[in-house]
Amino acid sequence: LLEAGLLPGDYPLTINAVSGYSGKGRAAVEEFEGEGAIGGAAFQVYGLGLAHKHVAEIQQQSGLLQRPVFIPAYGAFRQGIVLTIPLQLRLLAPGVDGLRLHECLVQHYAAAAHVQVMALQEAKALTGLDPQALNGTDDLQLVVCENQQTGQVLLAAVFDNLGKGAAGAAVQNLDLMMAGD
Repeated sequence: LLEAGLLPGDYPLTINAVSGYSGKGRAAVEEFEGEGAIGGAAFQVYGLGLAHKHVAEIQQQSGLLQRPVFIPAYGAFRQGIVLTIPLQLRLLAPGVDGLRLHECLVQHYAAAAHVQVMALQEAKALTGLDPQALNGTDDLQLVVCENQQTGQVLLAAVFDNLGKGAAGAAVQNLDLMMAGD
């Protein structure tokens, strides 16, 4: 999207990522699966200092000129991620809407074997995204949801964080969503 000129490099990007507890590391896995485990919180946001170790890499790989806000969280499930990026259409290039963003992603990933861009009509009918939907696969599903009345778009990615490792997968999938290489 950056390469296509649809998303400006200085866009104030926020990335929300909810993974299974395995995405938070060994301590979280022990909390849920270790001997005598009673389970952790059903949902927890972490990285509240806004200095997550992967933000610099995300910025570099995506080509963003400004440091994005990255808000990681985990839920009471072992693996899987839903990553979302909200966009305000008024801050994008003139004429950019959900359809143009979707078309750009479809065109860019037409030959990518493990990347599926959900059809806009299917996305309109969604009531939620299951972070575990692609567990056990190397697939990535991209979704573009738009509210024309509010002038907002939500870009979403669903994937299995354990297939490639959470850090590599997060950076790779953010790069995919920004339509990089």
